[in-house]
Amino acid sequence: MVTDGLGRRVVIGRPPRRIVAIFASNTEMLAAIGALDRVVGVEAYTRFPPEVQGLPLVGGRLGFSAEAIARLEADLVVMTPARNAAHALTEPMTRIGVPTLVVTHRDLPQIFANLRLLGLATGQEAVAEALVARLEARLDAVRTRLAGRVPVRVFMETSSTGRGVYGTIRPGSYSFDAARLAGGESVFPELSPNGPPLVSGEAILRADPAFYLVAGRPDQAAEVPRRTGFAALSALRAGRVHVVSRAQFLIPGPRVVDGVESLARLLHGEAA
Repeated sequence: MVTDGLGRRVVIGRPPRRIVAIFASNTEMLAAIGALDRVVGVEAYTRFPPEVQGLPLVGGRLGFSAEAIARLEADLVVMTPARNAAHALTEPMTRIGVPTLVVTHRDLPQIFANLRLLGLATGQEAVAEALVARLEARLDAVRTRLAGRVPVRVFMETSSTGRGVYGTIRPGSYSFDAARLAGGESVFPELSPNGPPLVSGEAILRADPAFYLVAGRPDQAAEVPRRTGFAALSALRAGRVHVVSRAQFLIPGPRVVDGVESLARLLHGEAA
């Protein structure tokens, strides 16, 4: 029996052999602990690792299919409480005797806790513990190298509405934790941890970050200087508009540690 992210006591009689993983982060974590060969179904937006391409799909943007999961003869469903997945699937899966494990990932420590939880649920405890130890050691190494250095003021753009409003990282999130551990300091440290993490272009101009980070594609970063007034930003005048990996900062899995290391090198150069 394990306790999931919603505080539910979940009985898993034996290590599962046919797992449906809903959302990319859960598939990545299962792969990282050596359970990818047991994953028999995913949702439509899972792209990593490449081995999942071609697996049966059990849903996507419009919802998830309990019937599709049942046809796969799943003996465990791992999901995150997003896009109504937990509400739509836990009850029907319970009715047919398939355990469901809901994981939450508010901050970086919780990602590590999720790896341990999935290790326990799949009989891969030793692999999960060893993985977490390696990830934590890598973060400790970054902390050591950056000790005493002044944090760099950054803005990380995670989305754009096209109407002068931009998504960013917020306190209490694993993305915020990753930027902080990399020696960055968000120029919006007071955003509500519960509200939508959106800021206006005018607010960005007032905050005047030293680095402008775009979690996305190069063409999205190339658009930044063309926005009204943005050419005056310190980051743009210094040529410090950079693309960072969405997979490393916006998918709550082991690759977040890769993001910390790469961002530390970007912000602090040789010191990192």
